[in-house]
Amino acid sequence: MKSYKPVTPGRRGMTVVSYRDHLTTNKNAPKKTLTKGKRSTGGRNSQGRVTNMYRGGGVKRVLRTIDFVYEKKDMEARVESVEYDPFRTAFIALVMYKDGERRYIVAPKGMKEGDTFIVSEDARVKMGNRLPLRKIPIGTFVYNVEIKPGAGARFARSAGNYIEVVAQDAGYTQIKMPSSEIRKVLDTAWASIGGASNDEHRLTNLGKAGRARWMGRRPKNRGSARNAVDHPHGGGEGRMGRGHRRSRTMQGRPTGKGQKTRSPKKYSNNLIVTRRKPGPRMQSKK
Repeated sequence: MKSYKPVTPGRRGMTVVSYRDHLTTNKNAPKKTLTKGKRSTGGRNSQGRVTNMYRGGGVKRVLRTIDFVYEKKDMEARVESVEYDPFRTAFIALVMYKDGERRYIVAPKGMKEGDTFIVSEDARVKMGNRLPLRKIPIGTFVYNVEIKPGAGARFARSAGNYIEVVAQDAGYTQIKMPSSEIRKVLDTAWASIGGASNDEHRLTNLGKAGRARWMGRRPKNRGSARNAVDHPHGGGEGRMGRGHRRSRTMQGRPTGKGQKTRSPKKYSNNLIVTRRKPGPRMQSKK
């Protein structure tokens, strides 16, 4: 991590990832043929109504097209550069396959310019290689894991995340999620060996509100500071309690502060082997 001398109040305590130690110097980045424009929604839906609070503004960004499907199998690829992506926390890598085609992928931790990987059922269990879950030994850390075979990676894509393969049983692979949940996935689904890059991202300290505004994050106020009509925690004279046992969202649903928020009728409930560990509040209310 990189810290600064406190020459201004915003610099005091501010920390950033030392990109120079991880990224490749490339004046042509990003690859223009692998980018496209993306309009900012400001947290609003097609009807113009706010559906995601505290979003808006932010600097203009170019969307990189990331390959999560990896359909180019049995063909070695070489890493040309490791780059920053403003739309995600992990770093991305520009890779070139043997046939000359270039694509962006989510880079694993430790990947650097000149490294190679392959997507194959017979691939070695090596960082960056991609193979079916049934071919991956128990105890291996993986990322970019599919839910359905061929549908593209869905799990463990953000900075520093990884999933542990814990068991192979009857056509399913049991994986331990970053949340500590253990669930079953079809063993024909694919996964990449290693963990997502930029694991220092969690240590970042923005330092000032302006950096949050550059990212498109607007100020967030407490529910208890609002009127009763605006939030379940609002209203009352002075600093009042929320008036009910469990904390709630603006829509009245329970928050994830040690409470169960998963729908009891979720389609994938039968695939959950062990629920994620609840917080200390939940443990005291068993």
